[in-house]
Amino acid sequence: MTDAGSLPAGAGGFLAVDSGGSGLRAVVGDVARGPLAVRESTVPVRTGSGGIDAGHLLERLLPWVRALTVEAGVPALGTAVVGAAGFSTLGDALRAGLPGALRRECGIRTVALAADAVTAYAGALGPRPGAVVAAGTGLIAVGTDLARWRRADGWGHLLGDCGGGAWIGRAGLEAALRAYDGREGGSPRLLECAVELFGPAAGLPGSLYPRPDRPAVLASFAPRVAACAAEGDPVAVAVLRAAARHIADSAAAVCPAEGAPEVALTGGLFTMGAALLGPLGEELAERLPHARRVPAEGDPLHGSVRIATALATGTLTLPRDRKMLFAVTAPDG
Repeated sequence: MTDAGSLPAGAGGFLAVDSGGSGLRAVVGDVARGPLAVRESTVPVRTGSGGIDAGHLLERLLPWVRALTVEAGVPALGTAVVGAAGFSTLGDALRAGLPGALRRECGIRTVALAADAVTAYAGALGPRPGAVVAAGTGLIAVGTDLARWRRADGWGHLLGDCGGGAWIGRAGLEAALRAYDGREGGSPRLLECAVELFGPAAGLPGSLYPRPDRPAVLASFAPRVAACAAEGDPVAVAVLRAAARHIADSAAAVCPAEGAPEVALTGGLFTMGAALLGPLGEELAERLPHARRVPAEGDPLHGSVRIATALATGTLTLPRDRKMLFAVTAPDG
């Protein structure tokens, strides 16, 4: 084990990045003092047919790195950790180009690239076995026994993300349109809410389907579903109970079966209150009786900082995986 005081010059300085669907955040710090300076933007890094756009990420990141190292008073950076949404399936360009670019432009020798689910895990639980469900507009679960990673869902709003914000919002809007049609399973209260938020029900498909931000628009209705459930609307209650089952299914799929793993929830979905958290607690207790529920300690950027610190000090115990947590160190010279 290497402590901060015995690190080579510059090795203790780190860059930690969180690149997600809602924007980009970066922090520079050092092992001895922790995070020191931060930048953030609500403009996300582009993703195209070739996956995550490494050139766009660098274009955004490099000016920040230069400014942050000065602001933080860190003379050199030895380690960088970039957590990126979609990395496991769309990260080929990052793996191919980012480590070399950060070495050339910033002198950073050790670069780790991680799925945002991994940085969410590291932020929430740190280097302990368990499972983390990260949920906002979408939903993904990731777990580890510290030997390998397991992931569940995270397949996007058309194929999965079951129980996430877009899923709840879509189910609520379906119930609203059922009420509009006079079909069984409809909710007049959800129909009222849909009209308040989106306008006449008959115009909803035309205003929703062409939009490129459909998942976010669907998710914007999820708080209305939760509010109706809190009022006792039986259809909204059933939607959130179904969401809780889906979330628990994903957690159970990735949680280690042995030992005493911990389970944490992170992301904006879990601010919806007791209407969701009540049934979710019941479902988790039934599906994972051997696991202990704990509050998330931090967010994905905090997770990137934790991984960077562990890499710099040689204490990283989270499993390496090309799709989930990929780290390379450039040779000396």
